[in-house]
Amino acid sequence: MAQIFLQTLPFFALIGLGYLAGVTRFFPEEATAWLTKFVFYFALSAMLFRFSANLSFTEIFDLRFVTAYLWGTALIYGIATGVAFLRGLSTEEAAVEAQCAVIGNVGFLGIPMLVMLLGEAAIAPVMLVLAVDLIVFGSLIVILITGARDGRVSIKILRTVGLGLLKNPMIVSISLGLAWSSLAIPIPDPLNDFVSILGAAATPGALFAIGASLASKSAERLTTAGWLSFCKLVLHPVAVAFAALVLFPVDLYAAGVMIAAAALPVAGNVYILAQHYGVAPHRVSASILISTGFSIITVSAVIAWVSAF
Repeated sequence: MAQIFLQTLPFFALIGLGYLAGVTRFFPEEATAWLTKFVFYFALSAMLFRFSANLSFTEIFDLRFVTAYLWGTALIYGIATGVAFLRGLSTEEAAVEAQCAVIGNVGFLGIPMLVMLLGEAAIAPVMLVLAVDLIVFGSLIVILITGARDGRVSIKILRTVGLGLLKNPMIVSISLGLAWSSLAIPIPDPLNDFVSILGAAATPGALFAIGASLASKSAERLTTAGWLSFCKLVLHPVAVAFAALVLFPVDLYAAGVMIAAAALPVAGNVYILAQHYGVAPHRVSASILISTGFSIITVSAVIAWVSAF
């Protein structure tokens, strides 16, 4: 555990450095927004393209893996939704809280950290978790919020969801990489060097951006935020572990990566969605802040456990 903690410490130290830069206003919110955009659209996309271009679709897609992850995630999603309804919340608020309970920072934190700590074989399962989060649950929150407001799920809503997926740079870069891989054409050295150099900026840039963005997050609604953080950091990996190891047994290494990915703190894009739709942004903000803080311990513990696999 202590060794794993020391290995994860540099990642969280980069987040802490970003937080310090943000809270002292050395790195203002506008700068954080531009850095996040650079990482999201360029550096992380280059990393994902390079990873996926060296894999085939059959190496990435595993139906049993997807089933296990979906089952465990849907269980916690349902629990968070049920608790929200018992508290008398609207469908929109319940959807946002459920999103906090199951969507972790796989893109900015999970990919660089898990690949480095668990090995390059973690690339395929991490990307599969990311794809499920984006395609299934990223679409679900939009459908639930807009459907609740319109009173029905229309073709317009589905079109909006589809266009959103097509415009998502992570989905696009993975798809382009797999398409390149399917052609069985080696990546030319200049292109490989280009995406390698650009992709290398993803890890420090993403971690610094996470920290800087936390500086603008508030710690309001602590009871709710604590519950959602507990769902994300504890209940989600436990449910996924039960599904991947007992209900739908998958390869132990892949199961370990899946569980570690499920243990990651609440993703920043949940806050972007909450702010965009005007639904409980402060609640989400506090959940991101609290879950990221506690994840220094919980993620290290989970990675130490799954490393035994």
